Amino acid sequence: MATVFDTPQRDLLLAPQLPLLTAGDGDRTVAWRHGAPVTARDFLADVQYVADHLPPAAAAVNLCEDRYAFLVAFSAIALRGQTNLLPSSRAPRAIDEVMAAHPGCYALGDLALEPAPPHYHRLPSLVARPVASEPIDWPMIDADQVVALGYTSGSTGQPAAHVKTWRSFHASNAGNLRMLRGYVDGSCNVVATVPPQHMYGMETSVVLPLLGDVAVCGSRPFFPADVAAALAAVPAPRVLVTTPVHLRALVESGVALPPLAAMLSATAPMPVELAQAAEQRYGAPLLEVFGSTETCVFASRQPTVSELWQLYEGVSLHPQPDGTQVHAPQLAAPVVLADLVTLRDAGRAFRLCGRHADMLEIAGKRASLGDLTRRLLAIPGVRDGAVLQLDEPDARGVRRIAALAVAPGLSEAQILEALRGAIDPLFLPRPLRLVDALPRNETGKLPRAALLALLATRD
Repeated sequence: MATVFDTPQRDLLLAPQLPLLTAGDGDRTVAWRHGAPVTARDFLADVQYVADHLPPAAAAVNLCEDRYAFLVAFSAIALRGQTNLLPSSRAPRAIDEVMAAHPGCYALGDLALEPAPPHYHRLPSLVARPVASEPIDWPMIDADQVVALGYTSGSTGQPAAHVKTWRSFHASNAGNLRMLRGYVDGSCNVVATVPPQHMYGMETSVVLPLLGDVAVCGSRPFFPADVAAALAAVPAPRVLVTTPVHLRALVESGVALPPLAAMLSATAPMPVELAQAAEQRYGAPLLEVFGSTETCVFASRQPTVSELWQLYEGVSLHPQPDGTQVHAPQLAAPVVLADLVTLRDAGRAFRLCGRHADMLEIAGKRASLGDLTRRLLAIPGVRDGAVLQLDEPDARGVRRIAALAVAPGLSEAQILEALRGAIDPLFLPRPLRLVDALPRNETGKLPRAALLALLATRD
């Protein structure tokens, strides 16, 4: 059996087939499950066992909750030549919409669901898998096979599907691995709080352990104590993959964590104050990665060091009036994002200026929703908040600015008074609603429809 893939990356990306699992030999640790290491040999046996039990189809909705189960299911689905369908959420309606768009597909999960989606198949028990008695072939996958369809979160509108080939994942992983190697020398162990169905979670907790010398914790901790326990269950060097929302909960909880080599964050802008607090408390660099479901990650930065994002090797940006065109090794064709940037350092770095859809103009004055939200969150006592523009114009034809805030102990009037000293009165949110919590999804994002629904409950 082949054990090491040391072919140059350039040759790999031109090859008709690419390995499912690279880096190391059969004894390499791919994952940690229940505190025990899972070797590449055992992982591949699990994948083949599950693949043998999958029904014939073109695609499958991967609903596995346990991260190791998801990793095995993802690989088995790809090995069968099928596509992993990754809905923006596991809400029944979101799953039904994806399945309706792919007639003949099935759903695969590791739990007994009630009610279950149509054509639901339970992942066979990996504990019951027969012990492999023969050497396992190191599997290859067609490089241009569509292994995943990732759906956007719906934070700016209707979720949309984006194709991911195995070649594109190899290319994007090369950039992530190169970035990580700048802070962590050699192999490392990842604990992630983000779901693997989300593209950020997919890249950092599924693709990295498959294509890099990285092992991933098989669980998906959420609460601070669970994150600490998961980190303690894997050896150093440890990398925590998280989001600003999860990181803030960790810092404010005061929970002690085992030594970290690095922390990764994405899905929302990282306040520099939070990054500073996390680095001071945990003694490790806090790194942000920048990307999207459409592009995968293509830049990173350490916000406590610089506001500039550094582009990955082979990536170039071309600013346009309505956004930015992205060229990257993982993209078959350029992709235009709504983000507005200013290039620096001969085009190898950029400053993020906001999103085209977030730019506001009222009575000749301009502002951005991102900056207004930042100023709302800067008010002492505001724990969470969001500013948005309503769809329907008022009697003067102006689309009003609205806001939701989580601020125990403060009144709406007090928050508005604090905002008056920070923003132009034209952009004061009316209405501004106090709520107990914002409707954040598993990655901390705020679907627009959920925000509008929450605002409507008070109208």
